[in-house]
Amino acid sequence: MDAALPLVIVGAGLAGWTTAREVRKRAPDRAIVLISADAADFYAKPTLSNALAQKRTAAQLVTTPAAQMAQTAQVQLHAHCTVRRLDTATQTVHFDDAQGVAQQMRYGQLVLATGAHPIALPLAGDAAHSVRAVNHLQDLAAFHQALGPAPKTVLVIGAGLIGCEFANDLLLGGYAVHVVDPAPRPLALLLPQGAGEALGTALQAQGVVWHMGTTVQNLAHSADGRVQATLADGSVVLADSVLSAVGLRSETALASAASIACDRGVLVDAYVQTSVPDVYALGDCAQYASAGGRTLPYVMPIMNAAKALAATLSGEPTALVFPLMPVAVKTPALPIVVAAPHPATQGQWLQDPPAPAGEGGVWRFVDAQAQMRGFVLTGKQTARRMELSKASVL
Repeated sequence: MDAALPLVIVGAGLAGWTTAREVRKRAPDRAIVLISADAADFYAKPTLSNALAQKRTAAQLVTTPAAQMAQTAQVQLHAHCTVRRLDTATQTVHFDDAQGVAQQMRYGQLVLATGAHPIALPLAGDAAHSVRAVNHLQDLAAFHQALGPAPKTVLVIGAGLIGCEFANDLLLGGYAVHVVDPAPRPLALLLPQGAGEALGTALQAQGVVWHMGTTVQNLAHSADGRVQATLADGSVVLADSVLSAVGLRSETALASAASIACDRGVLVDAYVQTSVPDVYALGDCAQYASAGGRTLPYVMPIMNAAKALAATLSGEPTALVFPLMPVAVKTPALPIVVAAPHPATQGQWLQDPPAPAGEGGVWRFVDAQAQMRGFVLTGKQTARRMELSKASVL
């Protein structure tokens, strides 16, 4: 590392800004440059999927304007820029500035916080182009504008975490909601069967129409200007808008083009360093050795990674160790907290004796040694989050 050169961070989401702030705490005089493709305003990304319930526009989700963030963290901000390529041999970032003029900047250390992009389904039909996905403030603003005021019907493709959260939010906003997914129940990859079925029942009671075990085959414009979705099971759904929530794919193109090792994400070691010296990655774009080769697109992993990385960048090599990190699913119809076990952990989900009606449920993931490695809490049982976190074994 050349100490005379700045720390350059590519990406101004939670990962980028948190890294900048954590480094600044440790290095008051360090030159930090942040390059962002958008305005770089700071907001909590999880609020994208409950903005309707909160009666907030996309603009109102911003908690701190970019200029204030940059001033507080003493960061040189380059907003509305497009990074074209990385030259790791000369430690140079090549980018187009806000006016489209080609620029280049050398770095001493580089942090990739490039995030992820929505997976695009190969849908057929003349209305396939009208499908929207929401992953940024601009996406949410465009979706709300296209959606218009309730009452209208929205078809959500995907019954995972984001799909269920948006479905619940749309219901609370006064919209009719249909959800389609090839899985047998919502959140099938994250929750034990009983918890997933309980969520399905709770959302159905609020108005969600489930189309499970099937997929969208065709999206066509109907005579009245709506979208006619034909499903694989032969059923037809008429909707005013279609929202895709089938998941995210780590943004690896920039790193891959620079010959930085990538798999499902940018591969990083226990110190969050990539395969190239002085180049690091975290957030939705990273695939962590410290998490058994997983990507972790959640808030708490980003916060933990940023703190460890800041220490390393400041001359105190610090291995990233993830604690148990429960995730709150924002489905008011049935509040859920899930602490998923490591995918390689052998064991089974066991449900505690059912609580009285309306009190929620508790599921524990128990390994072969009868140790709890994860848990799911629903309803009022979510208040036991800290209790079960302390009782779990990493």
